[in-house]
Formats: sequence, structure tokens, C-alpha cells
Amino acid sequence: MIRAVLYQAGGQLTGFSVRGHAGYAPEGSDIVCAAVSVLTTTCVNALESVAGVVPEVHGGEDGFLEATLPREASIHAAHDAQVLMQALRQGLSDLAQAYPRYIRLSIQERRETP
Repeated sequence: MIRAVLYQAGGQLTGFSVRGHAGYAPEGSDIVCAAVSVLTTTCVNALESVAGVVPEVHGGEDGFLEATLPREASIHAAHDAQVLMQALRQGLSDLAQAYPRYIRLSIQERRETP
């Protein structure tokens, strides 16, 4: 199962992490894994190329990908980043509703640090 977590603070999405494999179909044919990969990779790439915001990104084994938005951004860049993050939220939510046995989405509140 894929576990996707969106992080938020003060009503704004601040990042996400995904971990695991859906197990919907064999590797290379798993449409749920492919959909999550496309959504998250596109979000990370668009944050930089469209919004001009460079997230801190970590990846690794077991389908792990984590991205965190920087704290400082112009008002315009921050707005664009939120639009992209909300699009990710919608896509992951749609997948979790369509394939509840294969992906779980949660939202965690993160306290801002000074």
C-alpha cells in the first residue's frame, strides 16, 4: 500500500511524503504506482519550473519521496506553489477514493518553527 501524507501549517500545504508500493499489479504494470509517481514528480518539477520555488527533496528505497516547501518565497511564488500543492492534493485524494485498498492519504498539521 502507498501511504501519502500532505503536511500543512497555518492552513497552507508545506510539503508531502509518499512511501510504499500499491501492489495493484506487477511492477511495470501498476497503474496506481504510476499515477502517484506522475503526480508527485510533476508537482516537484512544476514547483521549480512554474512557481519558481525550489523544494527540499529526498528520495530513496521503497517508493519514498518527500518534498518540503521553503519557508521564504515571494507572494506570487507562494501562491503558485499552493495551487500546485492543491492540485497534488486533489489528484492523490481522487486516487485514494478510487483505489482505497492501494493508497491511503492523510493530512498532518505541522507546527511552524521559529
